Amino acid sequence: MTSLRDKKIAVIGGSRGLGRVIVAAAHAQGASVLAIAKRAGPLAQLAGEMPGVATLALDASDDEAPTKVFARLTPDVLVLCGGAPRTIAPLQELDWRDFTRIWDNDVKSSFLFCKAALLSPLKPGTTIILISSGAALGGSPISGGYAGAKRMQMFMANYCQRESERLKLGIRFIALVPARPMPDTEGGKAAVEGYAKYLGLSVEEHVKRMDKPQTAEDVANAVVSFSLDARLGQGNIFLVSAKGVEAAT
Repeated sequence: MTSLRDKKIAVIGGSRGLGRVIVAAAHAQGASVLAIAKRAGPLAQLAGEMPGVATLALDASDDEAPTKVFARLTPDVLVLCGGAPRTIAPLQELDWRDFTRIWDNDVKSSFLFCKAALLSPLKPGTTIILISSGAALGGSPISGGYAGAKRMQMFMANYCQRESERLKLGIRFIALVPARPMPDTEGGKAAVEGYAKYLGLSVEEHVKRMDKPQTAEDVANAVVSFSLDARLGQGNIFLVSAKGVEAAT
């Protein structure tokens, strides 16, 4: 794999879970990485474990977040991986705050950063990668507005790609869609445990019934591949499964 030594990569949600794995993969390939997350403590721990990774503590859903990030680093690659915790329960057990939490965090931060990328605009050749979810394709009946929010991120990547082409900006917008929950991440583990409980199964039984999930490393490697070559693949929505990466239809 070719080095990312000449690349500057910003990762929203970079202090934990999948975002942290993406930070580690990009850093290992020599990129200049800025990890962004709400809490300073986990960022400080990350910086201690990965010398050379820069950190920035802020709420990516704050209206001024893109201005603060781009003042710190003008990225070649921006990864939007921040994810609010979802409440795993059937719809009738949720309140409106539970239902809309992912919209207010994941979708809003994607909206703010994609809008800023188009208006700044970021330089030609920049790649914006939104981390969506397989729930956007198959639904997620006990996680409220999660599936719809993740579908909106896919729509957003398409909308922004069209604007980039219309305005001749040369920015590529991509949505990566992990096909299955990833038990090796905090969020994926919570989803698997929640569904197992809902179905009256043990976690082990539920995992056995699932198709083999992709790992966080599989998704991080896909991010690295698109960071190396923004022209990779046809289209801008890509499914990441245990089988590899393929254009989503």
